[in-house]
Amino acid sequence: MKNELGFDACLDYKASALRDQLKGACPKGVDVYFDNVGGEILDTLLAHMNLFGRVVVCGMIADYNAVDPYRVRNWRAILVNRLRVQGMIVFDWKDRYGEALKALGGHFGEGRLKYKESIVHGLANAPRGLIDLLAGKNFGKQLVKLDP
Repeated sequence: MKNELGFDACLDYKASALRDQLKGACPKGVDVYFDNVGGEILDTLLAHMNLFGRVVVCGMIADYNAVDPYRVRNWRAILVNRLRVQGMIVFDWKDRYGEALKALGGHFGEGRLKYKESIVHGLANAPRGLIDLLAGKNFGKQLVKLDP
């Protein structure tokens, strides 16, 4: 991931040592966390946030299939570090889609934006793709390719 996509660090959230990995990757703490997962990962990151840090909540995939939704336990970190936590839904920015597409297209054309996808082939495999996505088995965006 680091070499292919150019990340500074890459953590395995499924590994049992996520806290230690996070300390190694962010020894000075975290200023901004963009959260698509929620659950225990959010709680873990809250413990590493810096004073006046910001948390953007854009998804909660950890709870999408949960019978008993996860309850955030680390509220103290929000209080003590005076964190700003805000929800964000992509439709909040619909008026800027054109601007974003132009900027992202430029970054992609310059080789500064890279991506990976998981693809299942055929509509018959779409349910498997969705199940894999919800189970965290995909890599990047999960797509269904409709073969001719």
